Amino acid sequence: MTIRLGLVGLGKIARDQHLPAIAATNGIELAAIASRNAGLPDLPHFHDIDALLASGTAIDAVSLCTPPQGRFEQARAALLAGKHLMLEKPPGMSVAEVEALGRLAEDRGLTIFTTWHSRAAAGVEPARALLSGKTIRSVRIEWKEDVRHWHPGQQWIWEPGGLGVFDPGINALSIVTRILPEAMHLTGATLEFPENRAAPIAAELAFSTDSGIPVAASFDFRQTGPQTWDIVVVTDEGTLKLSLGGSRLSVDGVERMAEEDREYRTLYGHFVSLVANGRSDFDLAPLVHVADAFLLGRRKVTDAFHD
Repeated sequence: MTIRLGLVGLGKIARDQHLPAIAATNGIELAAIASRNAGLPDLPHFHDIDALLASGTAIDAVSLCTPPQGRFEQARAALLAGKHLMLEKPPGMSVAEVEALGRLAEDRGLTIFTTWHSRAAAGVEPARALLSGKTIRSVRIEWKEDVRHWHPGQQWIWEPGGLGVFDPGINALSIVTRILPEAMHLTGATLEFPENRAAPIAAELAFSTDSGIPVAASFDFRQTGPQTWDIVVVTDEGTLKLSLGGSRLSVDGVERMAEEDREYRTLYGHFVSLVANGRSDFDLAPLVHVADAFLLGRRKVTDAFHD
């Protein structure tokens, strides 16, 4: 069976990542687009998901690539219409609303997939395997990028629910919560808010694992030039480093793996498998850590930000 997919939202991430990945994945085909401002040749196009669902167009699943604000209503509509659901990260604006979607999917026997694309980076599973059984001493995350390059003119990211610097930072947290052999919890945070914005532009976070391993994270949306997406794990047997968002893996400075970007192809392949087997992949741990940062973080006001 080939999954007939409705893609909701046709912005930068959909064009750069979702469309090529769908085209390269067996078992799924793009059947319709719902987007206020764009469509694709030779495909049914609708203004929004409600129009798509009301049209009678044959689809089996929906992939939501819209900003998190308003996504709950879109996701709920898809599930109520009997469609399997794939959610771009972050899966929603709040933990509670995404948990509600999980319950609805379970009640209706539908697949729900809370995707964390950085977990599909080439070095993540090898890193997880290498860390298994090791005594970990410390973890350091540096995730710094230029918001003007990656989110040009995207005002939603600065609004409540848009997460600000946690939009990329949650990618780092998705990797760390996958590779560490034990859970962690936030112990302190400082969030820097531009004086004219409702979401942070930088953050410093401190975590501890169940056994007391310190995990420190530094996120910043103001970095120009080369971008930094690094995770360094110091163990009793050496230092492991994931760089370039998890696509590069080295141990004690010796590169073990360097592969091309295949994250979204892996996600869509996994989604096809989940639907075929009647399963879901529903993990909210990265979103919980971000929510905790807003709960526990000290607020620091910094210079105004202008695109």
